[in-house]
Amino acid sequence: MRVLRGRADSIPADRDATRRLLSSAADGEPAVRVWVPHRQVAFGRRDAELEGYDRAREAADERGFPPIERSVGGRAVAYDGETTLAFARAEPVAEYRQGTTDRYERVTAAVERTLEGLGPSPVRGEPEDAFCPGTHSLSAEDRDGQRRKVVGIAQRVRQDAALVAGVVLVANREGLADVLEEVYGTLGLSLEPASVGSVADADGPADPAPVRRALEDELVGDATVGSIDDAESEP
Repeated sequence: MRVLRGRADSIPADRDATRRLLSSAADGEPAVRVWVPHRQVAFGRRDAELEGYDRAREAADERGFPPIERSVGGRAVAYDGETTLAFARAEPVAEYRQGTTDRYERVTAAVERTLEGLGPSPVRGEPEDAFCPGTHSLSAEDRDGQRRKVVGIAQRVRQDAALVAGVVLVANREGLADVLEEVYGTLGLSLEPASVGSVADADGPADPAPVRRALEDELVGDATVGSIDDAESEP
């Protein structure tokens, strides 16, 4: 198992580092990465087809969230550059038409165990009108008893490798909800700001460091770590 830590100096370089996880898996070595990406709003490919896409990108940029378009996942996701975690687990694929459900289950269970060990009690699913809606999400109740989305998970499959990736909102719920509300509204999509949650609001840590360490351990599991690389030192 290869483990990649840290983030590269720029958004493009950081995205290239994650792409290399797939290359590692295609060569036969599974790979894991858990990190705090740069501040940004990552739009999905379906967002780019909407009439309000250009205006939504401008709205994100005006709020200090550089817009990018990603290849994995559905609708827009915001990263605050300080507390929002991203994670990715890549593994070789012998038959690309098989194993999708099993890969989702392994990663979802790993994230569940991570959160349970840190305080929150995650439940599968999401509230109505959540950000980046999908069938592989985790929610948690905050201190007021309101169920909010804290994790989204997506998967990209090639003929030789698969990447299961996602986002964990650790803290700064209000700031993320604010930019997402503006972006989704400009895209003409439904979003309930109150559906945006965080680990901290669900009685977990506000510091992403312990969440990152615990999640990395769970995603690696019983595998032997063959190398630990620094994203900043990658070519």
